This record gives sequence, C-alpha cells and structure tokens, in this order.
Amino acid sequence: MFKCRVEKIISQINYQMKGTNLGELEELILLTVGILYKKAYGVAVMDEIENQTGRSLNISAVHAVLQRLEDKGLVKSGMSEPTRARGGRRKRIFVLTAAGRKSLEEVNELRNQLFNQIPKIAMQFGGLNFQA
Repeated sequence: MFKCRVEKIISQINYQMKGTNLGELEELILLTVGILYKKAYGVAVMDEIENQTGRSLNISAVHAVLQRLEDKGLVKSGMSEPTRARGGRRKRIFVLTAAGRKSLEEVNELRNQLFNQIPKIAMQFGGLNFQA
C-alpha cells in the first residue's frame, strides 16, 4: 500500500514536470469523462465518443488513456456497486479532478485565444490568387 502511494506521488511529480499538455485523444476522453460525470466508465466513454463524434475507438485504447489520465492526476476512479445487469460485477467509474478541470479550462482558453486571432479574411476562401 505504501509503495502504491509513493508510485502515485512520483507519477504526479513527473507529470507536473512535463507540463499539462494533452494529446488529442486524451483531451477528447477527458472532455467525455466530464460530460458523463458519475457515469463515466470505459464502455460508456467509448460509446459517448462515438455518439458525439462518429469516431470509433478500441476499448483497450480508452482504458489505456483513462489510466494515463489517472496517473497524471487529471481523473480519479473508484468502483461502483455491483449490478444485476452486469452479473454482479462492478464498474470502474472515472470523474474529473480539480487538475483535470483546470487542464480542460486552459486548453479551451488557449484554443479560443488562437481562434480569435485569425483575421476574418483568412476564414474566407478564394481570397488570394497565387500565380505558379
């Protein structure tokens, strides 16, 4: 138990040293965990991403990213109560942490700042004629 806590602390320190940059799939899964709130478990996250984006993911990829996000301290997880529908098995439920929420806010703010700097003319097509 002590070793597990030490490893988690070391993982969080390593993450803080790397910064809070998220990969595209990490960001998508983190957003989805926020959307699903207390109903975010692997299959639900995978299904919600497909429903929202049309993007089909492998459950192994979703689990790997959820674990990476938990290692980074951006989500935390716990086991649900057993359900009859799952034959008495429990689900690992994920929720955002304060660091996860802050990371999403920072990413959103940066995207908006960059988007707002695009000149209106740049968003129009055919504005320039290039000669070969």
